[in-house]
Amino acid sequence: MLRALDIHDMLIIDRLALAFQPGLNVLTGETGAGKSILLDSLGFVLGWRGRAELVRQGADQGEVTAEFDLPPAHAARAVLEEAGLPVGDTLLLRRVNTREGRKTAWVNDRRVSGEILRALSDTLVELHGQHDDRGLLNPRGHRDMLDTYAGLASQIAGVRDLWTALGRARKTLYAAEARVAEVRQEEDYLRHATAELDALDPQPGEEAALDTARRTMQAAERIRSDVARAGEALGVQGAEGQLSDATRWLGGAADRAEGRLDAPLAAIERALLELDAAQRGVEDALDALTFNPLELEQTEERLFALRGLARKHNVAADDLGAFADDLRERLALLDNSEKGLADLQRAEGAALAAYEAASATLSEARRDAAARLDAAMAAELAPLKMERAVFATEVTEGTAGPEGRDEVSFTVATNPGAPPGPLNRIASGGELSRFLLALKVCLSQAGAGGITMIFDEIDRGVGGATADAVGRRLAALAAGGQVLVVTHSPQVAALGGHHWRVEKRQTAEATTSTVVPLDPAARIDEIARMLSGDQITEAARAAARALMPAR
Repeated sequence: MLRALDIHDMLIIDRLALAFQPGLNVLTGETGAGKSILLDSLGFVLGWRGRAELVRQGADQGEVTAEFDLPPAHAARAVLEEAGLPVGDTLLLRRVNTREGRKTAWVNDRRVSGEILRALSDTLVELHGQHDDRGLLNPRGHRDMLDTYAGLASQIAGVRDLWTALGRARKTLYAAEARVAEVRQEEDYLRHATAELDALDPQPGEEAALDTARRTMQAAERIRSDVARAGEALGVQGAEGQLSDATRWLGGAADRAEGRLDAPLAAIERALLELDAAQRGVEDALDALTFNPLELEQTEERLFALRGLARKHNVAADDLGAFADDLRERLALLDNSEKGLADLQRAEGAALAAYEAASATLSEARRDAAARLDAAMAAELAPLKMERAVFATEVTEGTAGPEGRDEVSFTVATNPGAPPGPLNRIASGGELSRFLLALKVCLSQAGAGGITMIFDEIDRGVGGATADAVGRRLAALAAGGQVLVVTHSPQVAALGGHHWRVEKRQTAEATTSTVVPLDPAARIDEIARMLSGDQITEAARAAARALMPAR
């Protein structure tokens, strides 16, 4: 509920503070007094699109603050929580407009974007008038109105979930089909490349091992002869034989040398042991340097084959195995595509069937609700002196979507036998206002209230008993919430629970607009003025008292 509205330096409003109440709040005043400026200011703080120039002449900036009460289950709380804003029982909106046109908004003292402000305003206030393009005149909103009337929120949520599941199933299927089509285009390449890689069977680290073996074998021929000569120099014909001779000669003389040859003999014995180790090492080297020339040829062929495939596929030789695995996976996808696609097609079909079934059930619920709404509208139109008019809710099949496949439109026939048509083409201004009011009453009776409703001169073009019926429907609509009405009708004003008069004041320096709360006596005079004009007579006051219900 809108609790308070403070306006500073907006258009011709200098400073204005209003405290609104539950029930039916009525604003009256002469044409041009500034009633539309009041609504422009409220629309500004709510983030609605409006006039470009709003700052009062001579002021640096204009500012509007609106205070709302938020009951525990109010939809605005979810918007605040999603935006990370403070949530409480009171919601404070403030917006500033500089003379240069820069606009800044705050919600509960936190700076916010215009998008968040508009999201909040959609849960707080509805503005309706004869040129209402957010309600009856906008066919895009008709289905939402019918769904609200029928209380289909949970059913629609289920259909939306099934639509999302269907979208996921289709996305998975289309992606698999595209992947299979892509692989099918390169099937010949995949099969040839896989066979080539399977035949070679490359192993990680194999290139380095082959390269080392190849270089070793290439070097073997150049060094083996030197190693062999070294082996001969160490053998019996070389160092070993000479050391053996020296040992034999010194051993024969040792007995007569009185121990002088013991140390040389021990050293030669150690040398023979080291020489034996050297000989074994040389022999091992000779064995290692001995190779079959065919082995070198085979090693080179495999090394060149590995490097050739690596260049061909633009991968490192050590990555050929992983590359081959990837090719096999793509081929497996192709080879198993028929079964895999069939499974995905069945999943997509099951998701579609579930969506279609839920959508059909939703469509039936909407058709049932349309019949109930039409009957409720007929009952509401009669007190509004439109008992001969026919309001019809048409539910037709449209494009499937997250909220089913129904299109809903409100049509009217204002005279018996006349063909029905869209509201904005068939109904006059006064008739449209009454259709709108009747619909809002029906939605309120269905538990679709909880939002402040503003009716801007919705009674224009009607008078007498019809205006009285309009006022009574507005009062009934306001009984469970809050309604603000800008009106020129004394019958409507008389039924208000709270009454303000919008006045324009002129001085030599400036023209300003203000809003004055009216006490019971002032209300009688204001309604009398609306009945008789500038000259308020006692007869007009008596008529005003007769219009006002007893309290």
